Amino acid sequence: MSQADRQSHSFVLLKRLLRTYLAPHGRELSLAVLLMVIASVTTSGKAVLIRYIFDEIFAKKQQEWILPIAGVVFVVFLLGGLAAYGSSIILNRIGQGVVTDIQRDSLAHLIDADLAFFHEHPAGELISRLTNDVEEMRYAIVESMTNSGTNTLRLVGLIGIMFWMDWRLSVFSVIVFPLAGIWVGRRGKRMRRVSNSTQVERGQFAHLLNQTFQNVRHIKAYGMEAYEKKRVGDTIQRLFMLAHKGFRISAISEPVNELLGAIPVCGLIIYGGSEVIAGRTTTGALMAFIFAFLSAYEPIKRLAKTSAVMQRGLSAADRLFAVLDDPPAIRDRPDAATLTITNPTIRLENVRFSYSTGKPALEGVSIDVPAGKTVALVGPSGAGKSTVLSLIPRFYDADETGGAVLVDGQDVRSVTTKSLRSQMALVSQEVALFDDTILSNIAYGKPSATEAEIIAAAEGAAAADFIRNLPEGYATRVGENGVKLSGGQRQRIAIARALLRGAPILLLDEATSSLDAESERVVQEALSVLGQGRTVLVIAHRLSTVVNADLIYVMDRGRVVESGTHAELMRNGGLYSRLYGMQAAEREMPAVA
Repeated sequence: MSQADRQSHSFVLLKRLLRTYLAPHGRELSLAVLLMVIASVTTSGKAVLIRYIFDEIFAKKQQEWILPIAGVVFVVFLLGGLAAYGSSIILNRIGQGVVTDIQRDSLAHLIDADLAFFHEHPAGELISRLTNDVEEMRYAIVESMTNSGTNTLRLVGLIGIMFWMDWRLSVFSVIVFPLAGIWVGRRGKRMRRVSNSTQVERGQFAHLLNQTFQNVRHIKAYGMEAYEKKRVGDTIQRLFMLAHKGFRISAISEPVNELLGAIPVCGLIIYGGSEVIAGRTTTGALMAFIFAFLSAYEPIKRLAKTSAVMQRGLSAADRLFAVLDDPPAIRDRPDAATLTITNPTIRLENVRFSYSTGKPALEGVSIDVPAGKTVALVGPSGAGKSTVLSLIPRFYDADETGGAVLVDGQDVRSVTTKSLRSQMALVSQEVALFDDTILSNIAYGKPSATEAEIIAAAEGAAAADFIRNLPEGYATRVGENGVKLSGGQRQRIAIARALLRGAPILLLDEATSSLDAESERVVQEALSVLGQGRTVLVIAHRLSTVVNADLIYVMDRGRVVESGTHAELMRNGGLYSRLYGMQAAEREMPAVA
């Protein structure tokens, strides 16, 4: 990106921040600006007071004016301090509010994003953007709002006072200001690049930590502790180097600013002192001018610091807005209706679908799931079974020219996703439990449920007995992803959640494939209770679990190759019969000692 493009992009980011997030705080901002103007005027007034004190009171020995002028000085300093305090408090509140709104919008956008988005962006990267990037923005916005406006107004006011006092000295003195501006600009570009690299590394660091903590069992099992320490340690080292580089860029401003300020001060002493000695100006005028220059140079140094902070903030904003500007692929149409089910049927009509890789996952799939019936999808891995299930609640959409998915005769793309998903309950192989109590996990799909309803759901899911035997019963916390429970217990909690939801359509995605025989038997019994009176679509790896299904569809390479009952498919001698025979042989194979 060229320099002009970077400047244009930065301007667009600032404009967006101002228009979208700062505009609603207009009244508070106006009050803050008024207080900043008062603080600026009092700062400029100090230079005028110094000249008056030296030339009118001290030089002319006006004893009677010493106490009154001291009172005026006290009032000016007090008024300036109060105005600066008030503006800082208001601007800090506005800045914190702006960043809070951005963080809230970002979180809402991420929650509404579709599954494809999360497959493209690791969780650690997203967490980094919502924490590290937002924190950079928070600091940058608060710092810039509390310092930039006040310091800019003070600088303008003091330069005006300097030209009013002596325009020749002013022209000589203010040459340093554009030099400082050029220096600040170049340093800001370097800081922006370093900040962007730092944020990328922070995202990678969060991603690595997330992977490490989630897979710690396997890390220990394979003895990979040293490898993980080195992998994460390398990222930590890169973060250290970037942080140190950023500090060096920031710290160099202090000596450079001091040097740039020393040159005109030396000139003022030489030239101004000669003017005073020659009688062409007064000591008070020179003192006031030097005070005004030093006071004006202080905002320059603070603005330089703010510029570096702003560059980090803009870099963070760029990354965060990239998330906000990525629209979800699954969105409700403007005319989307609320789905009301009277006949809970599911139908796929010649559905085609491809993931981002472009390779077709489904090629003309047609499936009928009658109301109140149990239909199974079976087939080898990669056949497209889970893809079919994901299309029904609109986790993905079929290709534009790839047929339709119908629920109760209504195209799922023509109804709101909220109403569509409210009619369904999902139990999958990968049980999603939160680090909360068993009671809260069961009630997750129906927060308004009473305790009696939750216990009844646990009874129906054959989970009540083991829950009662836990030390704290339903108040027991299950740990992250339910780590404190066994696989069968986690599945029964998930079934209880689905049972409590009471949806007319039930989707089962290999809900028992990872369980041992005893746990599978208990969970299958619970699933039988859950499926009563509902339309059930089940994906099964173990064909023995679906022999009683009303209808079985056999899939292979994205197509339906067979359909019928278990008995019919066995008689046909096709793929289903071969798969069933292979699994039966595996079950009968004697254990190896």
